[in-house]
Amino acid sequence: MKTIFKIIAGLLIGLIAYLALWPVAIKPAAWTSPPHQGFDGIYAANTKLADLERLPIGDNHGPEDAVIAIENGREIIYVTSQSGDIMRVDPQEKTANLFANTGGASLGMERDAAGNFIVADAYQGLIKVSPDGKTVKVLTDHIGDSPILYADDLDIASDGMIYFTDASTRFGAQASGSTMAGSLLELMEHGKSGRVLSYNPATQKTALIKDGLSFANGLAMCPDDACILVNETGEYAVRRIWLTGERAGQMDTIVDNLPGFPDNINRGAMVDGRQSYWLGLASPRNAIIDKWSEKPALRKMAQRLPAALRPKATYYGVVIQIDEDGTILQTLQDPSGAYPVTTGLIEGAEHYYITSLESHDLGRMKK
Repeated sequence: MKTIFKIIAGLLIGLIAYLALWPVAIKPAAWTSPPHQGFDGIYAANTKLADLERLPIGDNHGPEDAVIAIENGREIIYVTSQSGDIMRVDPQEKTANLFANTGGASLGMERDAAGNFIVADAYQGLIKVSPDGKTVKVLTDHIGDSPILYADDLDIASDGMIYFTDASTRFGAQASGSTMAGSLLELMEHGKSGRVLSYNPATQKTALIKDGLSFANGLAMCPDDACILVNETGEYAVRRIWLTGERAGQMDTIVDNLPGFPDNINRGAMVDGRQSYWLGLASPRNAIIDKWSEKPALRKMAQRLPAALRPKATYYGVVIQIDEDGTILQTLQDPSGAYPVTTGLIEGAEHYYITSLESHDLGRMKK
């Protein structure tokens, strides 16, 4: 009996030592999470996002972002994917064909004035795909001596300047094993290593706009290109970074204490004369991350647990419409999470197209 007790004691000591001392990749920083208000008040739960129609994207998953093009008088949807495939989706015929491949993991995408597709590829950097899909070129994958490890989202100003996010300079998507794995490491560490960059196609120069962001994610231009909106995923907030005028270089907050992790942000229609934006929440907030925000040692210990026991995304579909100053206009939700890890919404003429980090289809619903 004594031998059994010794074995059990030894195992317990070994387990405690492992949880306390085993090296992990993250170096958690203390921060103060705002009180989670849940899906209540202006975020009250609804089922407006439930029962989405599904459009095929081929043998792919993760239609993170989409661009709508008008071809022969009707909408054609170009969709990114985790495999790097950019798929041309015909929503009328419900078909999907390969248009191009970026060679990595394609995330955010926009189209420039010349018809090129500009793609934030989490593995490759900022990519340009020709209008016919036949030429794929890396525009930038470094800023000085600093590699771009997690290009995430972008938007293009009227003068052609490209603004994009590098979500984490600590945990590259490819080195971490996937975009999801890299994001979880950055969020658990909360080291605020994300940044916003610009790329000037005329000079081919990459510049730093703002650093010190906790997983810099979705990005969209403000009206008149006066500023950019950036989702700071790790702090449940939408930041506004001013580009022109007296406030150039300054950052303020237009939405905070969101009920989930904000992912993409896309320009929508004008509402009452003001620019609106669609903001996707990839997952509701995690109670452990919130509760242990000021306890780095516990977050480090959690990272030593088996992957299945660590904090992870919860399936709950949410898209939020805001105006240019952050006023909440409406939310579309699906508490069942049937369409997993919603990243954003793209407005078509008659439909909303819903994007995702994990789904094997592109979501669609009538406006």
